[in-house]
Amino acid sequence: MPTSVVVVTAIDRGEPVGLAVGTFLSVSLDPPLVGFLPAASSTSFPRIRDAGAFCANVLTVNQQHVSKAFATSGADKFAGLSWRPAPVTGSPVLEGVAAWIDCRISTLHEAGDHFIVIGEVADLAAAPGEQPLVFHRSRYMGSAPGDQASRGAVTPPARPE
Repeated sequence: MPTSVVVVTAIDRGEPVGLAVGTFLSVSLDPPLVGFLPAASSTSFPRIRDAGAFCANVLTVNQQHVSKAFATSGADKFAGLSWRPAPVTGSPVLEGVAAWIDCRISTLHEAGDHFIVIGEVADLAAAPGEQPLVFHRSRYMGSAPGDQASRGAVTPPARPE
């Protein structure tokens, strides 16, 4: 099933932390809730959980490199990236994203080899005209003219944490 490529970020003990997620969803409009499903084996998710808040960054077709960086375990995922604190929680909003959603963690469920994380939306914004990066059938896809993502001829990312 096609899915938008989302990087979830937070600030833990003064340091930025983040991970790429394979599942991000809208849960409710009233109250506004979103969710994501990190792997129980993730080394980054415990830090996001401890932060109690997160920002969901919806990547653009030109941010495949960001997706790959955040799907890698143990690396400095923020190296070479610009970000600013989200207005409510202070979680990192990555530069140039199609949209960002600033949230407080409201519910956490264990679900087999994953967690189900529900966040209450505190603030959000979208960049007009930006095309989101999509992942489908082990490939990035998008619609930027001349971009490899639009032709589907790209290297699959590492497995999300």
